[in-house]
Amino acid sequence: MNSPISFIIILLVFLGIELYIYFWLRSYWQETKIKYRKIVKYLYLGVTSLALVSLLLILTVRDYSSVAIANIFIGVFIINLITKLVLLPFALLDDVRRLGLFTKKKIEHSDKGINRSAFLQKAGLLTAAIPLTALTTGVVIGGAYRYKIHKEKLSFKNFPKAFNGLKVVQISDIHSGSFYDKEAVKRGVKMIMDQKPDLVFFTGDIVNEQAVEMDNYYEVFDKIKAPLGVYSILGNHDYGDYHNWENNEAREENFEAIKKIHQKLGWNLLLDEHIYLERGGERIAVIGVENWGAGFHQIGDLKKAYKGCDAPFKILLSHDPTHWDKQVTVDFKDIDLTLSGHTHGAQMGIETHGFKWSPIQYRYKKWAGLYALENQKLYINRGFGFLGYPGRIGIWPEITVLEFEHNA
Repeated sequence: MNSPISFIIILLVFLGIELYIYFWLRSYWQETKIKYRKIVKYLYLGVTSLALVSLLLILTVRDYSSVAIANIFIGVFIINLITKLVLLPFALLDDVRRLGLFTKKKIEHSDKGINRSAFLQKAGLLTAAIPLTALTTGVVIGGAYRYKIHKEKLSFKNFPKAFNGLKVVQISDIHSGSFYDKEAVKRGVKMIMDQKPDLVFFTGDIVNEQAVEMDNYYEVFDKIKAPLGVYSILGNHDYGDYHNWENNEAREENFEAIKKIHQKLGWNLLLDEHIYLERGGERIAVIGVENWGAGFHQIGDLKKAYKGCDAPFKILLSHDPTHWDKQVTVDFKDIDLTLSGHTHGAQMGIETHGFKWSPIQYRYKKWAGLYALENQKLYINRGFGFLGYPGRIGIWPEITVLEFEHNA
């Protein structure tokens, strides 16, 4: 935790929401049948207490002997918080209604049907049951490891003919510190290699905070190889910004260790630079920048990475998709394809028959899949790993397979 003040603020906000919802719902379960009243009350208080304990552990304990236990704490807190936040508007609406009646010195009751407070309470509970059930299901079914392959065929007029049929696999947001099922991760890596890619790109966030998170997974991810190489970049979590370091030296040591992770895996880490892939006398440029994102770490220098790049076809690896709108499509219109990650698709949402929705879209206009503007394209990977909420529902962990062709 960064400071005692922020600790207290978070705790007070949590307790305030919990107490407000508790007193609002208390009148509801007091009206339930006597034999169920205590069950409802103590079940609610039990879940709330567990969420409070989880919050305290999340805020105070930095190193867990078991990642699985840490994920349980995080999962309980997140599921409880989202459920209560769904209930909150119903409670506020009911209290505003009551206040209006009080100021008019009227109290409305109806002998027909349920009164308005009961209606809002039941409507709130039914609505809150949706995220509660969905998010719990996303953990129980192992949604965090239900890897899904997304395939896209991309054609460009300036794509070198010598590279026709190039198959690229993109993965992003490994977040190795969140994993608690190593065998499941191995299955995901096998799915990557089963695609027989010519080239693999990793678009950032290999850890949550610390390089040591990867210690138990080197022998898993070093299996990712490709004839034309594996190229990687850094994401916002790779800079250690979310950890309370003892001093700057410790932070810098961790950052250097994170960069060495890529070397140990046999991946080529691109730090504001570009390389060329050559075949049949033609070439493609791969440009990799450090993290650049709206509202996040903005250290990436695309001008530096781009300088001197003269290949007819250019692929940019940039972790945060906001970079595409803010800079790539404005000042670098000859970058043909940008590959990003970062959003995770919020790890929850709906995707079916071409329709997709996730709460992340209210933060990011472009959050998953393929986008285009004139001749430029952007692909956003939904993330291989997970962060915070130890599950996924509807938005599954992604392995992207891109097949390229020259469009005459």
